[in-house]
Amino acid sequence: MKISPMEIPEVLLIEPDVFGDSRGFFMESWHRRKYAEAGLDVDFVQDNHSRSSQGVLRGLHYQLQQPQGKLVRVATGSVFDVAVDIRQDSPTFGRWVGAELSEKNQHQLYVPPGFAHGFCVLSETADFLYKCTDYYAPEFEHGIRWDDSAIGIDWPGRDFRISDKDANNRLLSDMGRKLPVYEDAL
Repeated sequence: MKISPMEIPEVLLIEPDVFGDSRGFFMESWHRRKYAEAGLDVDFVQDNHSRSSQGVLRGLHYQLQQPQGKLVRVATGSVFDVAVDIRQDSPTFGRWVGAELSEKNQHQLYVPPGFAHGFCVLSETADFLYKCTDYYAPEFEHGIRWDDSAIGIDWPGRDFRISDKDANNRLLSDMGRKLPVYEDAL
């Protein structure tokens, strides 16, 4: 397995070992000891599975209390997955990174706590799986506009289907104290 920091180094791109032949493939989508040895030593408490159709955009979501780190992957289909650093006083505050995750490339993305997360579906449908470091708590959930020009995400397309809730998310500059605080690990 290969784990590589992205342009925002806390966000990790994971390329697991995939063993395939004419019958199909096998891969370990999570192996605590191997991932820890490779630098991703986190505890997960919840697994989620969503299915979305082409053109659906979900996000940008985060929890202010009980912040969730997420290890995300796609079982079927393809998505463009995005993480936005929303930690106040972070040197990369307001910057984003993105990667295509698909059943073909089997890549995973680790989005740490303190980041807003979202994705758009590129294929006809996509099954999106993610492991979370804390429990979902709707009372602490917040969202940032997917098209916030101050962030400037280069989404592949513009004509998305978005939930009413996500369409009413606020701009990053309007979030004030509803943002996590950056804590330098050094």
